[in-house]
Amino acid sequence: MSSVKNNVGRGLNVALVNGERGGGRVSGELIAAQAFDMWAGDVNELLKFLRPLHEGTLVLVASYDDPATKLTEETRRLFAELGSAVAAELAFRDSWVFVGAKGVRDRSPFEQHVRNSRGANKYEGWPAALRMEGCIPRRGAEP
Repeated sequence: MSSVKNNVGRGLNVALVNGERGGGRVSGELIAAQAFDMWAGDVNELLKFLRPLHEGTLVLVASYDDPATKLTEETRRLFAELGSAVAAELAFRDSWVFVGAKGVRDRSPFEQHVRNSRGANKYEGWPAALRMEGCIPRRGAEP
């Protein structure tokens, strides 16, 4: 993601991916992708995006600028239900990347968070950018 590539929006950038088995396979197809401005936007748009998720839907999130100002208790709870360990503590201008799924039973191992700290920020006014790589394991194998 990059503002230079013009593929990022201020706030939370969220992609939904089909992780359900269809015909015995996980399709991995992009369902939807959208940016939600958590500084000047309407958090209800994010809630409309997250509430109807189906079991097995993968949720990929990357913050840009401010991920938290408009987050409500419900949005934080929804991210926690997707496997986030830090959604409850996200704050103004924190850096956050996360991959979770509807129906997970544990915390996601695919999450990084850097708190915005005036004394420790890498860039003037912002913490370090995050980069996450890895392979998402399939759900339990079917017989």
